[in-house]
Amino acid sequence: MDSPPLNSPRSANATPAPWRALPTGIWALGFASLFMDISSELIHSLLPVFMVTTLGASMVTVGIVEGVAEATAAILKVFSGALSDYLGKRKVLMVVGYALAAFTKLIFPLATSIGWVFTARFVDRVGKGIRDAPRDALVADLAPPQMRGAAYGLRQALDSVGALIGPLLAVALMLWFADDVRTAMWFAVVPAFITVALLLVYVREPERANADGAPKAPLTVADAKRLPLRYWLVVAVGAVFTLARFSEAFLLLRAQDVGVEIGYVPVVMVVMSLFYAVAAYPAGAAADRGSQRTLLLLGLALLIAADLVLASAASPLIVFAGAALWGLHMALTQGLLSKLVADTAPAELLGTGFGLFNLASGGALLLASVIAGLLWSSFGASATFLAGAVFAAVAAIGLLAAGRLHGPRLPA
Repeated sequence: MDSPPLNSPRSANATPAPWRALPTGIWALGFASLFMDISSELIHSLLPVFMVTTLGASMVTVGIVEGVAEATAAILKVFSGALSDYLGKRKVLMVVGYALAAFTKLIFPLATSIGWVFTARFVDRVGKGIRDAPRDALVADLAPPQMRGAAYGLRQALDSVGALIGPLLAVALMLWFADDVRTAMWFAVVPAFITVALLLVYVREPERANADGAPKAPLTVADAKRLPLRYWLVVAVGAVFTLARFSEAFLLLRAQDVGVEIGYVPVVMVVMSLFYAVAAYPAGAAADRGSQRTLLLLGLALLIAADLVLASAASPLIVFAGAALWGLHMALTQGLLSKLVADTAPAELLGTGFGLFNLASGGALLLASVIAGLLWSSFGASATFLAGAVFAAVAAIGLLAAGRLHGPRLPA
């Protein structure tokens, strides 16, 4: 059963309830994301510099490690999403994925080679691949349809608060332990396991029609063909957005490139996450009652501005300004794209829908990260961010052109 068109009166005119009205499960998922992001961003804000300065990795290697890790997660999201649809259970897959990611946090401080880092990142992204599609589908299961934008915005906002705290903690630990990266990384273990405990205790799945144990046919390729054309348009938009936005590891490397001391490099992620966290919920709520295309175009405009600022940066202050614009673009687009997937995929294929969406985005991220690493190594940092601006501009032109086509489209 298809959901109402994206430009239907219900989607455009519904007045969202206050954020306090969101179900407890949405808040629990949000705080779980917060604690896991404290853990992950503490690690990730130090990892690119750790790979380059301590382990001697090249920029191309950083791009490959980041791209392969994210692509692995994207591929697994298809299977975990489809499996959650088939089982009618999402929580167990989500908990397994978060637990696997928690255990990998023990590996990073012990790494003595790029092989160790690659393995840890790979397994960490396996956990992400297992958990993300079922989690995103569970948000749609728990939230009232007229509040989906707000629900995804809240989860993204709390996730971004964690992404703000993690790098701040990394800076404090680097100062406290005199730039000892390995010791700082050990502090990522505790919040990761707090996440698992929160999910086990506070998240309850809603009852679904197949929860009675009746036999259910396995999902097939034919089931995926039931996803409407409007859904595939959202997938295409998400992939193009990701192609224009490579791994955030390059933001950290850009900060170091303009002279930020290693202990203060995570401040870039602090700035980005602060603007992301502040704007994510208002942007999600606006998506429930306003023009989705306008928000997407504004997000692309902010990404172009961020890339141009970062390409021309000659001082840390300019890099921080670029990171702020990057965070605002993420706030306007990420929760909205999740809402669009939930609105266009049939209810019985929500997990599959999120999995396929993330597969397309992950493939684009792999390509974008490898290209970014090659451009940086061959032509310097500015070329990397200028290429990102070009991709974003092409995406904006494509989105404007799509609005003039007949058939399924985003609201004008």
